[in-house]
Amino acid sequence: MRLSIVIPVYNTAGYLEGCVNSILACDCTDCEIILVDDGSTDGKSPQLCDRMAAEHPQLIRVIHQENRGLGGARNTGLEEAKGEYLFFPDSDDSVTPNALDVMKAAIASTHADIIAFNFYSDDGAGHLRPMNANHFHSPTPFSTSQRPDFLLSLPTAVCRVWKRSLFLRTGIRFPSRVWYEDLRTSMKLMALAESVCTLNEPLYRYLQRPGSIMRSDNVARNREILDAFQDLLAWFKENNRFDTYKDALCRLCIDHVYIAASVRVLRVDIRHPLLKEFRQYLTQHFPNYRENPYLHQLPGLKRLAFRLLEGKHYRLLNLLFRLKG
Repeated sequence: MRLSIVIPVYNTAGYLEGCVNSILACDCTDCEIILVDDGSTDGKSPQLCDRMAAEHPQLIRVIHQENRGLGGARNTGLEEAKGEYLFFPDSDDSVTPNALDVMKAAIASTHADIIAFNFYSDDGAGHLRPMNANHFHSPTPFSTSQRPDFLLSLPTAVCRVWKRSLFLRTGIRFPSRVWYEDLRTSMKLMALAESVCTLNEPLYRYLQRPGSIMRSDNVARNREILDAFQDLLAWFKENNRFDTYKDALCRLCIDHVYIAASVRVLRVDIRHPLLKEFRQYLTQHFPNYRENPYLHQLPGLKRLAFRLLEGKHYRLLNLLFRLKG
């Protein structure tokens, strides 16, 4: 079997059918869909999974398990998968009509360990905005040891097709019950992949919805980015890859800790102590971060946010992002 599509499900009955139907609308030849019901408690999602599997018994199967979080559900699916490659869509998102055709064609032509593609941001009202998930476009396979800057791509797992053997031979799995599980996992797999190719086409539709994890207003939990990044730095050092990827890791710290996490926090509280903690973390681990060779590649809004953070203009930054929505 060519492709296993692993969909973690947790209390998303209102979205799941749309996700699965978007996949069924594609050519599912040589594919399987694994619905991992991760201990749903809404009284609807488990039954919906069972109904869809009963309607498509040759294509869909369901695994019910106690709650292990998004990462734990993905791990269950990859262990049970029969396909050579894995695709991990979230249950509230969807794919484009030609997504599976494009994925399978790329698999056949490249046999790469990772096939990366772009996505649409979906506001839920039918407005789609094409977004880049990858730092650069290269349909010709490469390794990240040749191009360390590929680690500057979004850490998302959903905009990638992963060769299952990459997980099996490295032993890397998604962590359970944490935020930033993609950051903790994708960057390690990228560094270990023997070949990566990127597709310029958006194949995925990411739904921006208020209840999603990364839009949560639970400010204190943003500290988990430090735990995630510490896990990442420790792994690169233990596996003797820190020097190769030091500049990319520094830029990732700027992007995800210093800018993104700071902005999430200051939009709620411009005096929150986490703002100081994020700055200290960056300067402790990358004291020369202002000299990073990738810093000049920051896109316009991030560059402005970086400069305002450097000047501790938190009130102005709060206003800027409120205006930007």
